[in-house]
Amino acid sequence: MRYFLFLAYDGSAYHGWQFQPNAVSVQETIQKSLSLLLQRETPIVGAGRTDTGVHARHMAAHFDTDTTLDGNQLKNLTHRLNLVLPPDIAIHCIRPVTPEAHARFSALSRTYKYYVHTAKDPFVRAYSDREYWHLDLDLMNEAAARLFDFSDFTSFAKLHTDTKTNICRIMQARWEETSPGEYVFTIQADRFLRNMVRAIVGTMFMVGRGKLSVPEFCATIQRHDRCAAGDSAPACALFLENVEYPDSIFL
Repeated sequence: MRYFLFLAYDGSAYHGWQFQPNAVSVQETIQKSLSLLLQRETPIVGAGRTDTGVHARHMAAHFDTDTTLDGNQLKNLTHRLNLVLPPDIAIHCIRPVTPEAHARFSALSRTYKYYVHTAKDPFVRAYSDREYWHLDLDLMNEAAARLFDFSDFTSFAKLHTDTKTNICRIMQARWEETSPGEYVFTIQADRFLRNMVRAIVGTMFMVGRGKLSVPEFCATIQRHDRCAAGDSAPACALFLENVEYPDSIFL
């Protein structure tokens, strides 16, 4: 029987979601706890990878068992998992799904948010990127709107990965000022490349500071060269906000 875990985590203490040979990951931490409670080795598969230090408000993963768990057993397993997991990982719920459902390949979209502040604030610094320069949000939104014109995002992809294609379909991309001096960038796509959101944000900062024009931003994408784009924005301000699935996979 296959089940989906829905969870959140603070990625500050982890080297990303994916298993790492010599570092602690979110995937490894959850898998160890789940295997302990189910009393058998229970691999989990995530909806995707998040980089070192990136957070998730709504991540998904799947696992398989030889037995069928009813509603009360799933609630109990959720409760027990939250007891044994560290305080920076929380399981929201566990839901049964169809046998072919896959946390990564069944996802319809992923949504990320990137948080920025310009005034010194000790209470947001751990989860928001402080920018010391004035940012022109109108120009950054012009650049964000041009993302819909492209599908090959090689210029924003981490180099030397095993990704077979750099084609992504952007569904939403927009900057908003949530309060004076505080901004959030929301981006939704069917899939994301490793480091893609942080590279897009870092390049948009160049646009917002007047270092790069919107036509030059588009030309950067068309070059299909990571070295042509800006530096990656800091990981601490990036959150995986949601992963969407078709209703038909849930039992």
